[in-house]
Amino acid sequence: MSAEVRALEPKSVWNFFEDLNAIPRGSKKEDKVREYVKSFGESLGLQTKVDEVGNVIIKKPATSGMEDRVGIILQGHIDMVWQKNADTDFDFETQGIESYINGDWVTARGTTLGADNGMGVAASMALLASTDIAHPALEGLFTIDEETGMTGAKGLKGGELDGKILLNLDTEDDDEITIGCAGGVDTVGTKSYSGETPDAASKGMYIKISGLSGGHSGMDIHLGRGNANLIMNRLLLNADKFDARIAVIDGGSLRNAIPRESNATVSVVDLDGFTAHINTLASDIKLELGTTDPNFIVELKEVDAPVSVLPLEEQKKLVRTIYTIPNNVWRMSPDMPGLTETSSNLARVIVKEGMMTIETLQRSSVDSQKWDIANSVRSSMEMMGADVVHSGSYPGWTPKPDAPIVSIMNDLYKEMYKEDPKVNACHAGLECGILGTFYPDVQMISFGPTIKGAHSPDERVGIKSVAKFWDYLLAALKHIPKA
Repeated sequence: MSAEVRALEPKSVWNFFEDLNAIPRGSKKEDKVREYVKSFGESLGLQTKVDEVGNVIIKKPATSGMEDRVGIILQGHIDMVWQKNADTDFDFETQGIESYINGDWVTARGTTLGADNGMGVAASMALLASTDIAHPALEGLFTIDEETGMTGAKGLKGGELDGKILLNLDTEDDDEITIGCAGGVDTVGTKSYSGETPDAASKGMYIKISGLSGGHSGMDIHLGRGNANLIMNRLLLNADKFDARIAVIDGGSLRNAIPRESNATVSVVDLDGFTAHINTLASDIKLELGTTDPNFIVELKEVDAPVSVLPLEEQKKLVRTIYTIPNNVWRMSPDMPGLTETSSNLARVIVKEGMMTIETLQRSSVDSQKWDIANSVRSSMEMMGADVVHSGSYPGWTPKPDAPIVSIMNDLYKEMYKEDPKVNACHAGLECGILGTFYPDVQMISFGPTIKGAHSPDERVGIKSVAKFWDYLLAALKHIPKA
């Protein structure tokens, strides 16, 4: 871990962040980090509990003179997205994140940084561990599996928490106060196939797409960045004209990340013609993506001819189906300028060993729109004969701009920074929507430091922004009203 990062201010926050980054903590693999957080609470002599699904709840009494204030819930998720560059040799299961300072930012060497939501968790831990910060009664709610299903938030039971104001520390711009978010649902299609032997005259070609910017499939979906699965599909659309047949496709990685890479192996008879075709398309696409994805590249390599490929009709159905699946922004909000209301992300395309799989994620701040676009995706998949399943649905968080905590935080920001904050909703899945179903009377708000490139190896957090976030959080505790 980085001694330079540990020396940054506020030291307590950065040190807890580095401690977290020393522990593998991917979604659904939180055992070690959960034990760390649990031991942390117990070592302080605080009431500490792990609930039935694996969330950790730590309660700290109010400091002297603050006992009559409304209790505060500090909420963040302990899991992180595991993403790395293709040329980075790194084992997320066993290695800690290698963070370092790069100018005004802290980032990681070839992997995601885990600032989403490690910075929020670290700030909560710093408050719980503090001995010289005045505060109301605090409850640290550390949820699991936010990034791949929000099962921690979904599994939390009513009655576990006493606080009446929840501060979700998971927003990614330090001049924003978030008061609403999108809900989401996964739509996955699968179809089996019987492979066939390719033409005896065929050769093997390996196609690799890399260098795309990727990013968060909600917060970055409106930026027009390239999707590796769509690009690979574009390259393979007319492959049959060169007697090229798909053997394997492995595109994308996580349902909530814009796909940065895709790999495919094909058998091809007209190797020269197909190579020229791919290179021409790649040149066109590189020009199209020059602004959003300047490092985009397509690499071709001759390999051993595959022994089994998709039947031609199945190949045509697959490629044409992918062309019809909605991707990117579906609708902008008519009520909140600049907010993406509804979107879909074509997250994974896998063809191998007799099975085709297409994984997508739909988001919307309007539940009926979420299901409308999910049904559109479903219909496309069913047209190719796929079995389709919707899963992991979670609700959005309906904004309540008149809630007292919104006024408190808005006025406090203006007082501290002499400008208005951006009070908005976001096109990402915050846990507040789910938590609000169990705690409908709890006021909720979200804020955090500036994080760029979340869910990608470009993830980074602003050093000055962390200090600003911490100062704002401490000031907020002083302004919590009496119960």
